[in-house]
Amino acid sequence: MKIQDAPIDLHARFAQVRAAAAAAPFPDWAQRADALRRLQGLLVAHEAEITQAIDADFGGRPAIETELAEVWPSLEEVKGALRHGRRWMKPRRAGVGQWFLPASAQVIPQPLGVVGIIVPWNYPLYLAVGPLAAALAAGNRAMVKMSEFTPRFSALFQRLCAEAFPAGEVIVVTGGPEVAAQFSALPFDHLLFTGSTPVGRRVMAAAAANLTPVTLELGGKSPTVIAPGYPLAHAVQRILAGKLINAGQTCIAPDYVLLPRADIEPFIAEARAQAQRMVPGGLGDPGFCSIVNDRQYRRLADALDEAAGAGARCVPLFDGPARDDTRHRLAPHLLIGTPDDTALMRDEIFGPLLPLVPCDSADEAIAHINARPRPLALYWFDHDRARVDDALRRTHAGGVSVNDTLLHIAQHSLPFGGVGPSGMGHYHGQWGFDTLSKLKPVFRQARLNGMAIFLPPYSAMARRMLGWMKRL
Repeated sequence: MKIQDAPIDLHARFAQVRAAAAAAPFPDWAQRADALRRLQGLLVAHEAEITQAIDADFGGRPAIETELAEVWPSLEEVKGALRHGRRWMKPRRAGVGQWFLPASAQVIPQPLGVVGIIVPWNYPLYLAVGPLAAALAAGNRAMVKMSEFTPRFSALFQRLCAEAFPAGEVIVVTGGPEVAAQFSALPFDHLLFTGSTPVGRRVMAAAAANLTPVTLELGGKSPTVIAPGYPLAHAVQRILAGKLINAGQTCIAPDYVLLPRADIEPFIAEARAQAQRMVPGGLGDPGFCSIVNDRQYRRLADALDEAAGAGARCVPLFDGPARDDTRHRLAPHLLIGTPDDTALMRDEIFGPLLPLVPCDSADEAIAHINARPRPLALYWFDHDRARVDDALRRTHAGGVSVNDTLLHIAQHSLPFGGVGPSGMGHYHGQWGFDTLSKLKPVFRQARLNGMAIFLPPYSAMARRMLGWMKRL
């Protein structure tokens, strides 16, 4: 099942939302909280339908993975906005320079107006609700473009939002690439896109025609480093936990592992044991997610075949069959000795394939990372605090988890976002509220002030005062 481009008039929909924003440009907290509670109610009341739709779109995704990686963090995002949003929207005190006293200054968070959100297929609920919660908390109206590759969930979310929100508050649209291109070109006040780097470039180019500010949450090859001497069993467990969820179809999944040469064979043995404990039924285990569609499955299978043909050693982590072409199921594999010019080493993998790269020192690992585009995530396993801090200072990444994987994304006190080719801008918690607000600076002049001295024609007193100000 695939959504076809729908015959919808996006400009008319946009005009509807723009008019609603203009009619109520600064919703009070009661109005914002009401919208957030409706979003929360939608999630709670329809959780079973949501998990079933996503399971059907993937051709098999464990319900608990959807609950853990989508429903729960979506609820946390909404509850956090409800808990803190009233405080976030209050004017913030700011200082003034000593020469301007007794004037005062403040920053007023103001709704931008209409926010566009483009949702990917890999976590279609969370990556719709997270930005939408931030937009509503900040007092905005929103238009949401769902992915055509999760058609059942996209249609469900469109229906549920239509029931929960007036059309001028939130509009959800579906459709394929043509709709996405038209959506990107609408004159939003902010556009938040989550997806691949190549598509992100096209979205940014379309937004540039309207000078629409963008937040791009992209991907890239997120490295994992195991420092010499780190307990291998723990590192393998946490790396596989980050790689096997959603069958690796996660923008911050560990993409490859840099580890001491002597640890490669022990890593392989431990990974096979861990994978078979985590997924005892192997490829047929209902606790392991399928690849979302034939296109993504073929891409991964072809990349695996290319690596093997180029001399890489490919080690499946499950016993029994390693592929099911009909059901789009692919066993996790480790790859050793994969040439740099293969797709698995050039491109973001976005699946259950994990190259191992020998690396015998922290300096060598840092040099390897810095020689490549800046990633969305970095994972560093090390009990040497000084070495960890040195790595943090010398590398760039959108976010970092030390001695674990993925979990920085679940901390709503931390900003989530990429750097360079892995994206720009941040959201989550107050970071999302601030991104989707205009933090308007306001200077309030006091009734009695000394600014008249600097009005033209400039007097000798003004020149003496300016000289004094420059010296102090």
